[in-house]
Amino acid sequence: MMKTLEPQPQEVKDNLEELLKDLDEKIPPKQLDRNLLIATWNIRGFGDLTRVWMSKEGDTPRRDLHSVHCIAEILRRFDVIAIQEVKSNIRALRDTLKILGSEWSMILTDVNQGDAGNGERMAYLFDTRRVNLSGLAGELVVPDEWRNGVSKNVMQEQFVRSPYAVSFRSKHQTFILITLHVLYGKKSTDRINELKGIAQWLSSWAKDINAYHQNLIILGDFNIEARGDLLDQTFLSEGLYIPEGLQSKEVSRSIFNDTKYYDQIAWFNGANGQPKLSLEFVRGGSYDFVATALKNRGLTKQKLSFMMSDHYPLWAEFKL
Repeated sequence: MMKTLEPQPQEVKDNLEELLKDLDEKIPPKQLDRNLLIATWNIRGFGDLTRVWMSKEGDTPRRDLHSVHCIAEILRRFDVIAIQEVKSNIRALRDTLKILGSEWSMILTDVNQGDAGNGERMAYLFDTRRVNLSGLAGELVVPDEWRNGVSKNVMQEQFVRSPYAVSFRSKHQTFILITLHVLYGKKSTDRINELKGIAQWLSSWAKDINAYHQNLIILGDFNIEARGDLLDQTFLSEGLYIPEGLQSKEVSRSIFNDTKYYDQIAWFNGANGQPKLSLEFVRGGSYDFVATALKNRGLTKQKLSFMMSDHYPLWAEFKL
């Protein structure tokens, strides 16, 4: 069995060099004490991997060392990344952490039980040279009082995959990230209650003057179908804000369909009595790896999605 940090074959090395050049052109550089780069990425079925440099037809899983190195180099460009679809087997995640090096760390949930939870965890990877934990970590649950409500849009059950909140500190700024992976369901209306529930939960938290910290940023896979659709409006109904830079049609979420609006990064901007985020948003976008990562492998998009992902990473840069 090959090891993650063994010398790379030349064709892998060449592809990684091309990927690094592309990342240099498309992702802002990290600037000491000046900026903060936050990202979210649903990495498809991020669990086991085949420890060879280039997997072949019949290998299970198809994700290999080449693809994990590509994933790691993309993640390296950010300071803290929320990752969805981490599976019970975390071999690929552990290998990714090895590639990133000793300055990187992670914190993650246990596995969501039940069929609807799909055996997933949620995780954060972070560069400890620029970001550190600041003391709070927990999963969000729906209060009984809300579940006993009479509105048709009140959640009647707990979140299928509990949103995961963790507080971080960078320079003088402390902030709480809340990541989630909303239930997809059989139809789009199945997602409304979870989106409404998380928005209501965060609005209540943001207005609580005794809260641990009010710099709240929510990010993850919300399974919102399209810009401006019912789910989008439901999610934003409690005052959450998505900047124009992340709403642009140029900022794609899915490698298969540019119109999908699944992944989001949002916060409160001071409207409706909620506190204003103290971090200043600079710019944001998604990173399209399709034309570069594993370019030499001749993969279809479908095969690429199982080795990299079917989602693009979504990122936001803030001024410190």
